[in-house]
Amino acid sequence: MATLDQKSPNVLLQSLCCRITGKSEAEVAHQFQYAVRVIGSNYAPTIERDEFLVSEKIKKELLKQRREADAALFSELHRKLQTQSVLKHRWSVLYLLLSLSEDPRKPSSRVGNYGALFAQALPRDAHSTPFFCTRPQSLALSYGERTAGLSASIGTSGISSMGVYTLNGPTPTPQSLLAGQPPQSAAGAGQSLGSRLAWTLPVSASPSALGPPATRPLLGPPAPSSRLVRPRRDGDAAGDVSETALVRDILYVFQGIDGKFIKMSTQDNCYKIDNKIVVCKSLRDTSSRLAELGWLHNKVRKYTDARSLDRAFGLVGQSFCASLHQELKEYYRLLSVLHSQVEDDQGVNMCTENSLTLRRLLVWMYDPKVRLKTLAALVDFCQGRKGGELASAVHAYGKTGDPQMRALVQHILCLVSHPILNFLYRWIYDGELEDTYHEFFVASDPNVKTDRLWHDKYSLRKSMIPSFITMDQARKVLLIGKSINFLHQVCHDRTPPSKITPASKSADTPKDAAELLSDLEGAFQEKIDAAYFDTSKYLLDVLNHNYLLLDHLQAMRRYLLLGQGDFIRHLMDLLKPELARPATTLYQHNLTGILETAVRATNAQFDNAEILKRLDVRLLEVSPGDTGWDVFSLDYHVDGPIATVFTRECMGHYLRVFNFLWRAKRMEYTLTDIWKGQMCNAKLLKTMPELSGVLHQCHILASEMVHFIHQMQYYITFEVLECSWDELWNKVQQAQDLDHIIAAHEVFLDTIISRCLLDNNSRSLLNQLRAIFDQIIEFQNAQDSLYRSALEELSLRLLYEEKKQQREDEGQWGVTAEQEAEEKKRIQEFQDSIPKMRSQLRILTHFYQSIVQQFLVLLMTSSDESLRFLSFRLDFNEHYRAREPRLRASLGATRGRRLSNI
Repeated sequence: MATLDQKSPNVLLQSLCCRITGKSEAEVAHQFQYAVRVIGSNYAPTIERDEFLVSEKIKKELLKQRREADAALFSELHRKLQTQSVLKHRWSVLYLLLSLSEDPRKPSSRVGNYGALFAQALPRDAHSTPFFCTRPQSLALSYGERTAGLSASIGTSGISSMGVYTLNGPTPTPQSLLAGQPPQSAAGAGQSLGSRLAWTLPVSASPSALGPPATRPLLGPPAPSSRLVRPRRDGDAAGDVSETALVRDILYVFQGIDGKFIKMSTQDNCYKIDNKIVVCKSLRDTSSRLAELGWLHNKVRKYTDARSLDRAFGLVGQSFCASLHQELKEYYRLLSVLHSQVEDDQGVNMCTENSLTLRRLLVWMYDPKVRLKTLAALVDFCQGRKGGELASAVHAYGKTGDPQMRALVQHILCLVSHPILNFLYRWIYDGELEDTYHEFFVASDPNVKTDRLWHDKYSLRKSMIPSFITMDQARKVLLIGKSINFLHQVCHDRTPPSKITPASKSADTPKDAAELLSDLEGAFQEKIDAAYFDTSKYLLDVLNHNYLLLDHLQAMRRYLLLGQGDFIRHLMDLLKPELARPATTLYQHNLTGILETAVRATNAQFDNAEILKRLDVRLLEVSPGDTGWDVFSLDYHVDGPIATVFTRECMGHYLRVFNFLWRAKRMEYTLTDIWKGQMCNAKLLKTMPELSGVLHQCHILASEMVHFIHQMQYYITFEVLECSWDELWNKVQQAQDLDHIIAAHEVFLDTIISRCLLDNNSRSLLNQLRAIFDQIIEFQNAQDSLYRSALEELSLRLLYEEKKQQREDEGQWGVTAEQEAEEKKRIQEFQDSIPKMRSQLRILTHFYQSIVQQFLVLLMTSSDESLRFLSFRLDFNEHYRAREPRLRASLGATRGRRLSNI
């Protein structure tokens, strides 16, 4: 070391040149002078400091060695390294690792190229002026100006997978491409892919073909002063088009520009060489294969040009076009490098042995062709789509086993989904929907009024739901924003959304969108769930505490479903005189006063005043012959937020159920009056033995009716109302959002409607039941008429006996013959009317039993198991079954069905 330190730098540099080239000091004079000028130059080396490119090369090397696990581990470690601020020169470290990993024994390594580098002769003017000082700017491509207008704000993350444009395609790279590859050193960041590809150009290319100084390697040797002409190949004729000319044409075709020999054929819709032009078959076939890139380029370019100016395409569509522009921009950079290979400063063709050929183009353009094919297929697949539907199409195209294609589509998806995620976060955290072009999967109808906000204003556009968002996630997203708007507009709650649920980091950049898309079942799901639970819980708390939702629900059960027994019974007692009158003579204010009296006299008075003031009387539409019983109904007024749960349709269902229950309760009330009349008059009419048969018949019929009504009341009260109410209450207590409560309430009402025989499928059963109710009323009228006649006859007989006894006490004859004859005549007339009463009761009994039998047949054939069990209870002693053959047949069929199920 001491000896080396004493030597001058020139001596050391000359020794280094000798060591590398393996020649003597005299033989390396030119190389030594060139090295001195390079080291003494102020021009900095131009190696791209692209950290991502180096990391991609490392991963590709690992994948080539089939070390997939190491590649994944390296990717994860590199991602963590990017989040740390410990290292300031990450690129340098990664480049060092890449350099150390290369095998110096391979001819393609950088170390092995030093000999070839310095073995080249210096240019004649190497001692006068450096070649980078005399090199003018290289010729630009025709499409170079087009890329200048492309948006650069998307960042370099969109070209992360452009490493496929490296020249290491599936075919081994020609040695000539690697012979002149100089060692890379530090350079400025942000350099184009085209400049990176310049390192792979042949070492024999002229300095003018190495691009502008910003993209030309400093240590690359200049071209020989004498140009080599390609020898004519076998089969070439004197008039044939040269391969160099075809290469020039192909480079223009790559950009969608017709060349001199290769032009677009409108008939065949492809680029091809005219059949009149003399070209050997191999060159013609190779040119046709390469020209496909031009057709693919035109397809993508046509789509972007047509859609970029279409504002109706929306933000998602514009993001898609921007991603396509970004990919085309990288494609143009590659073409600019290839173009610099073909022409020198004056546009003179280069014909060196290492110049660009069609075969080399096939190798170099393999990966770009695959990439353009993917973009063209994606453009076809996305035709006519926009918004979330477009994102779904891009996402579906990423389900492939090709890692490069998957990375490309994933990058495009990140850009495309960025506006959708912005829509989503604005909706779930602020409740704002700014979807001018209808791209988001949540739709809003501005014509819907506030009272229908929850049900009709917001909905899901199922066609716009991206395929990477599940239907459950979309439903939660809809509910979150809808809940925020419901709180502000309907509940008039002024709590800021940020206090309801804390807003997490949104997808401000495509990189954030990429992170979310990579963890859809993790971080993304957690964000939606957190906002959903916080917002829904706050909304339910507001409805329960500020608007007494659960108290109103219980009030519906107590009053409209007759759950408050003492109130309903007392109300019937008070209303009986009024409701017995014709419906046209009723006044609502009189009935309202009776309602308030019933409330004050029962436990209903202890209910919340907010509930009692909503309870009211309602009179239905009057039909001819209706009494007060037919048109009377209770009503419950709902407004504000609770009207969202108790909609007009729901209140209509409650009204139907109340009328049914009120009618059934009236039958129970009527049969109670019938039984009371029988008990009260039983002793009085013992003195009239001729009525015993009729009264016995009345008792039997009344007992049948009481049994029927009691069983129906048990079925309605316990099996229908109580069971359904218990299910509803459990669901309400477990509800996570307002939609769960609304759905549970609707199921509750539907169950009651169907099991109370009020739906369309049970219309025949309901008609039979109403006919039975009518027979009960007829029986009450017939018994009342019987008792009136019997009591009137009894009072006349008692009066006759009283007068007779009074005259006997006075010492006179009790009655005269004439009075006795009149008494006997009247008694005989009454006795003669008894058979008429008996026949009337017999007809009534027969009609009643026939209706009950038909009702039982319908119950037995019902698909509802609870209704079939009801038929067993109604005919527990098989009284009706013995009279009706159809009941026996139905019972047998039912038993057979039950046995088969067992």
